Amino acid sequence: MKSIERILEALRPCQSVCVAGHIRPDGDCIGSQLGLTLALRGEGRQVVCWNEDPVPQKYAFLDPDGSVQPPRAGQAFDAVIATDSASYERLGRVGEFIAQRGVLINIDHHASNTRFGDLNWVMPRAPSTGELIYQLLRQARWPITSRIADCLFTAVSTDTGSFQYPTTRPTSYHVAGELVKRGADLEKICHEVYQSFPLSRVRLLQRVYNRFRLADDNRIAYFWLKQADYARTGADKADSEGLIDHLRAIEPVVVACVFEEVEPEVVRISLRSKTTRVDVNKIAALFAGGGHPAAAGARIAGRPLSIQRRVIAAIKRAIHDAKL
Repeated sequence: MKSIERILEALRPCQSVCVAGHIRPDGDCIGSQLGLTLALRGEGRQVVCWNEDPVPQKYAFLDPDGSVQPPRAGQAFDAVIATDSASYERLGRVGEFIAQRGVLINIDHHASNTRFGDLNWVMPRAPSTGELIYQLLRQARWPITSRIADCLFTAVSTDTGSFQYPTTRPTSYHVAGELVKRGADLEKICHEVYQSFPLSRVRLLQRVYNRFRLADDNRIAYFWLKQADYARTGADKADSEGLIDHLRAIEPVVVACVFEEVEPEVVRISLRSKTTRVDVNKIAALFAGGGHPAAAGARIAGRPLSIQRRVIAAIKRAIHDAKL
């Protein structure tokens, strides 16, 4: 692919590289970041792997030596590679520390990507950024070690909902199979990612089940996560990943939504759609957000109840326009 060739050509003279990921990283972000970091280090490059937020506990097994670090001032890079980040702003505080750089490379699969790099490889049809990193490594002929395979398999698996989301493509299974051939430890990955939840997350899920609401003839399910919920359950922000899927799985539900209190008058919304006929990326775009047709989000300033009314109304319109 020409995009990969341009990226490899740009990286050829680069010795110092920063691999950056988005705030509140998920499995695709952490797996892609670490897989690429390890591959570049294997090629003798000096690489830092930066993220504003720490690695969520369930992905900590991918990073036993603490490669993912918060950004630090005073460093210059020949290249910065942003992985799985739809916009420069999604890099959070990392963006403040990468001004002294050569080329900025943007590798992502979000339809809402703003093409903020000097080189942009954005593939909205790709189910995960992990697949793109795998393609990059294969074309570069860089070795894929068992540890890299663990990282990339986790990336592919989590962003396809363990190969259940409609975005999953035949290539996803092919890539997963190739990564297993190269040593991806399925037993360990499945245990750490899907079968080892902390008690704090279970307590948070209990609150979700006790307090979620339905609207529009049960086609919309939503719930609120407030600061007090984290305090009372002992959970952290990473524990909220995947909670929305429990509501999406309810049979009549078409769209699930999480309203999360970030600040007193700033709310983060997450949206999940069960059908290709309702594109939640378009709903999120109404609130200056974005993502994928089946999974998207936004940050909205305003009074919480006003935000709730506006978002639920937008979801209703989308469902009605789809004639569901």
